[in-house]
Amino acid sequence: MLRKLTILTIALFATLQSVSAFNIVVPAQDRRCFFENLDKDDWLHGSFQVGEGGHLDIDFWMTDPSGTLVEDATKSASGTYHYQAKTSGKYEYCFSNAFSTVTEKSVAFNFGVVKPFKEDPTHKVDPLENEIRELAAGVQEIRNEQEYTLARERTHRNTAESTNSRVVWWSLFQSGILFLVCVFQITYLKRFFEVKRVV
Repeated sequence: MLRKLTILTIALFATLQSVSAFNIVVPAQDRRCFFENLDKDDWLHGSFQVGEGGHLDIDFWMTDPSGTLVEDATKSASGTYHYQAKTSGKYEYCFSNAFSTVTEKSVAFNFGVVKPFKEDPTHKVDPLENEIRELAAGVQEIRNEQEYTLARERTHRNTAESTNSRVVWWSLFQSGILFLVCVFQITYLKRFFEVKRVV
């Protein structure tokens, strides 16, 4: 039992190298960049969601260590990416709000590095170990989806609250207009029925 628990713990740490979940604000006419050090054949899994600001869109791109563009999305509200490193080095991914002149954007994102499993030819492969590795990868995928769902829920909640606020203010505005029209009609009708005497 202790051996199985040890294998499970090692598999979880070996499979899930690093996960970054953040919520950032990108000012207008600006960008925010982040880096991940990847070895050849490492997988970079990530997703982002714009939560607030403007039309809920942002520019996203990712470059490899040589500066070559490997992912690109223009004015996107959300995105999910899976990229396998072709070379070792520092990979950069950026969120740009350069096209916006006044509105800042709130972006929720998470990126995780998954190291490939390298079998040791001298070590006998345990089927339980393989199952644990697959389970760990599935758990990571579920976690990424949960982060994405939470970001979407936040976006929809902000939209609903904004719509509710606009409906309330529009109703108050209409009530004010209705009150002014009633006052105008009463005073106009009062003048119409006034008896004018010539002295």
